[in-house]
Amino acid sequence: MAVLALGSDARRYVRNFNWSLAVACILVSALGVLCIQSADLHAGGGPFGEYKKQIIYVLLGIPLMLGFSFIDYRNWQRWAPGLYVVNLALLAFILRGGHSALGAQRWIAVGSFFTFQPSEAAKLILAISIAAVLCKSTYDRVQDLWKPLLTAAIPALLILKQPDLGTSLVIGAILTSQLFFGLPKLGDFLIYIMGVVIAGAAAVGTNAILKPFQKARLLVFLNPSSDPQGAGYNLNQSKIAVGNGEWFGRGLHHGTQTQLNFVPEHSRDFIFTVLAEELGFAGAALLLVLYAIVLYGGIKTMISARDRFGFLLAAGLVAMLFFHMLVNIGMTIGIMPITGIPLPFMSYGGSAVLTDFAAVGVLLNIYSQKDREILGNA
Repeated sequence: MAVLALGSDARRYVRNFNWSLAVACILVSALGVLCIQSADLHAGGGPFGEYKKQIIYVLLGIPLMLGFSFIDYRNWQRWAPGLYVVNLALLAFILRGGHSALGAQRWIAVGSFFTFQPSEAAKLILAISIAAVLCKSTYDRVQDLWKPLLTAAIPALLILKQPDLGTSLVIGAILTSQLFFGLPKLGDFLIYIMGVVIAGAAAVGTNAILKPFQKARLLVFLNPSSDPQGAGYNLNQSKIAVGNGEWFGRGLHHGTQTQLNFVPEHSRDFIFTVLAEELGFAGAALLLVLYAIVLYGGIKTMISARDRFGFLLAAGLVAMLFFHMLVNIGMTIGIMPITGIPLPFMSYGGSAVLTDFAAVGVLLNIYSQKDREILGNA
């Protein structure tokens, strides 16, 4: 069934609903709106600035999360081929008819208010599709690895073409997590890792895969002075903003790096700098605690999954959220490459927020069925 049946299934859904996971996501979103409002204070956004749009995205995302939590996750396995094809069509369309901004072509304009970014939805769809592919075979032969690899490679290359390196890396993280848990032989997974290392070395060492500015952003955290006016400038200003916050911050709307726009994209990729500068270590710690609750809820979902598909799907979604958190916060403090990956539920952007809420909705449904009777591989 497309949704949980009434009666016993509905009672089980209410009894097993993971309130801590859902509430933590909503609280992070509220914190994000607060930081975006501060970042948007002097941006001249007019009567309908970014933080007001973000409020609408969050108010749409919460019912979306609840709606997805009602959909029996086993349906996603059946719907995976159709979703995959539709997503490929949208990603291909973007390259010719997409809306361009900030030097990239990633969006489809939906009226004058909203631009849809298919690459954000692709993360969720790829988690579903790779899990479905891994459930179709035992994968006891290394030769069969081409199936999940090709499933991930086609959309990843289309996204890289936009160009959007960050999202391509997220897809790689989803694939890696699902292969780690889905392959029966550790040796086959290590072969995959060796291939990733070789491909990464080729990407950084040549100009065949990545553009020079992409390589500069990846490597600048090792030596910020190598590009002091470009990616190095962004990193230096970000670290100054984080350091300025000290224990309890400079106060909302009083961050110098934030209010004077020294940190670029501070409502999007560098939203953590606003939090750290204006609310200090205390605000950052609060965010990390909420994220820990989200990840703990995701891991509980993996452990409680009643079948292979549910487990692999949960693993992919947890990897997606964790990779976003790790890389985004890491890049703002100078320990991870700058890749343009948004911070879940915090960064401004409708497509990202809605995708995050939808992904959590799927996790909520998997968890809600933790005491469902197992019938074969259902």
